[in-house]
Amino acid sequence: MAKTVPSEKHFSPDSAGSKKTTQIPVVYPELTIGQLIGQIEKNIAHYDTINYVYVVNKKKELVGVFSIKEVFTAPKTARAKDIMKKELVVVHPYTDQERVAILAIRHNIKAIPVVDKERKLMGVVDSDTILNILHSEHLEDILHFAGIHKFNDPHHDIMKAPAMVHFQKRMPWLMLGLLGGLVAAGVVGSFETALQAQIVLAAFIPTVVYIADAVGTQTQTIFIRWLALEEKLDFRRYVFREVKIALLMALLLGIVIAAIGSWVWGTLIGGILGASVFLGSLVAAAVAIFLPWLFFRLNYDPAIASGPFATIIRDILSLLLYFTIASSALQLW
Repeated sequence: MAKTVPSEKHFSPDSAGSKKTTQIPVVYPELTIGQLIGQIEKNIAHYDTINYVYVVNKKKELVGVFSIKEVFTAPKTARAKDIMKKELVVVHPYTDQERVAILAIRHNIKAIPVVDKERKLMGVVDSDTILNILHSEHLEDILHFAGIHKFNDPHHDIMKAPAMVHFQKRMPWLMLGLLGGLVAAGVVGSFETALQAQIVLAAFIPTVVYIADAVGTQTQTIFIRWLALEEKLDFRRYVFREVKIALLMALLLGIVIAAIGSWVWGTLIGGILGASVFLGSLVAAAVAIFLPWLFFRLNYDPAIASGPFATIIRDILSLLLYFTIASSALQLW
């Protein structure tokens, strides 16, 4: 007989358990399609979503699912077990809401069942909720990349929050960036001798820093998305692939800038630029993976590692590398 799932305890606001609805059509495997149609017509007003019908056994374990379209195309004498799909995409109540939304997109389904550790059906995260999750997570990631602390409800709070709240959310990372900028200035100042010997080196500071930031941002963005998409993390395999990619990019960028620099400003400048861009790109890629991984291991949102925090670290390291290489080359030349 068609029924709804009983309500459960409270869960974290960002978990599947808190986003689920229990008002869904649930049937036993032996129920006929004719009986199911009658039950749906009788209880239609009580359902929050009716994209799918969920099949459970006597122990309330989820064993199958079929779409509402299949209900009205199957023979009325057919039973639920005859048309149900047994390959199920499910989440647990403590699964993060972003993973729920990603699974729905990946498998092209409108709702995701929530089951407990014994695979008993607890409810589903429906299509409207999934769309809201996607919007909220997207906005939250944008804020993190901009160096803004998390709002409780980004969609509403960011528009309605007073000026002082915005100040408190935005200022911490910017202050960190300011302090990092002072450190970067100190790095440049400590290599004054190298700059005086080859003043043209100062002209390439923006280029060296930009390349490191660009490589780091690309690597970091892809890695953070990978953390969100993949439940089972094959970290070693991923890092091995990224090392190959970073080596290829760094090598090509280094060769190009070394060739141009040698042609226009001489072999010394070309060699300094090539080595700096090559090593700076590798270091930037390493930082771009290490920081999000560290935040992930500490149970913080990896996107927090983006924005001003990661940028200033990459800037300082790329400048340090650039002037260390330049000073060493000038001494040997």
